[in-house]
Amino acid sequence: MTDSFDLATLAIRSGYDQTPEQENSEAIFPTSSFRYHSAQQAADRFSGKEEGNVYSRFTNPTVRTFEKRLAQLEGGESCVATSSGMAAILSTFMGLLEAGDHIVSSQSVFGTTKVLFEKYLQKFGVEVTFVEQTNLTSWTNAITPKTKAFFLETPSNPLTEIADIRALSDLAHQHQILLVVDNCFCTPALQQPLQLGADIVIHSATKFLDGQGRVVGGAVVGPESIVGDAVRGFLRTAGPTMSTFNAWVFLKGLETLTIRMDAHCRQAQQLAEWLESHSAVERVFYPGLASHPQFDLAKSQQTGAGGLLSFRVKGGQEEAWKVIDQTQMLSITANLGDVKTSITHPATTTHARVSDEAKQKAGITDNLIRISVGLESLKDIQADLQRGLALL
Repeated sequence: MTDSFDLATLAIRSGYDQTPEQENSEAIFPTSSFRYHSAQQAADRFSGKEEGNVYSRFTNPTVRTFEKRLAQLEGGESCVATSSGMAAILSTFMGLLEAGDHIVSSQSVFGTTKVLFEKYLQKFGVEVTFVEQTNLTSWTNAITPKTKAFFLETPSNPLTEIADIRALSDLAHQHQILLVVDNCFCTPALQQPLQLGADIVIHSATKFLDGQGRVVGGAVVGPESIVGDAVRGFLRTAGPTMSTFNAWVFLKGLETLTIRMDAHCRQAQQLAEWLESHSAVERVFYPGLASHPQFDLAKSQQTGAGGLLSFRVKGGQEEAWKVIDQTQMLSITANLGDVKTSITHPATTTHARVSDEAKQKAGITDNLIRISVGLESLKDIQADLQRGLALL
């Protein structure tokens, strides 16, 4: 399909070549291997002389359809689908870096990402410096001659900090550094980092791309010369592969992506405004609120504020847990991006393995609650939260 189609159309129609069966819904190919017409064709496929399917660890028609569709939505040349969002991050840096290289990362990244950087990448000689996401000077000061990549989430999890992608892109490219942006909270429906100057986009497809909490997967999108070669080369050898069935589920999720993200944004905006006016709430973090420190920046680089918000209750962990435990409808789970609203306590779940010092720097306090706002009745979501808030 051509790039002239709107994103909503691309999310439904792009990336798929109909089989001779003339099906209207994308076919699923649950096969581990593929047959060849001759020994010569097999040799040509394995050597790369002829394009085509080889082995489902790195070539599968269903997975390829998801990759092509997401690449079009993000405006990228190439996409590599992986078994999870963490596998997407790992594949990117294992494919692009070597011992002695250096990453500058936002300190406001997912807790497991921080563990991956500190415990595992550094074991293989890759150094990582964590900086304040919204302070451009801190990024500048962290650059060394060995710096090969900047990494960040925007909005961040869970405080929804917004990074200036254009400014970080300019800084990175002045020093021949790659800018890698995790876009799983906005999705291409709300933000397209590649169009703002980023080099690579990361997704935990598990979140809003699926949208119904059904399967786990990830993706890396960017130029063919980077993603198509280095990242796919790592996946081909190491095998953190997206399953065929999961790819098919993600394709079905993409079909409703634009309408879901619009609805998530509307719900989250109204819930954030309600929480901000609540007497038991100390502070709300949501890019759609005028009180958010990067409110204007969010409006300039996103088409919506997203479905994720967090807030601090008056008190500490006891009060936060009381609010969470009083809910009867909301899902107490650390996953997000679902049509079902979820609620969690970041300090003891998503960021539990992060040091107390790192949590303090990232603003992960004991009284912080994160909500991924789903698509149930807003009245019912508010009533469920009110049960606990009324006790504070």
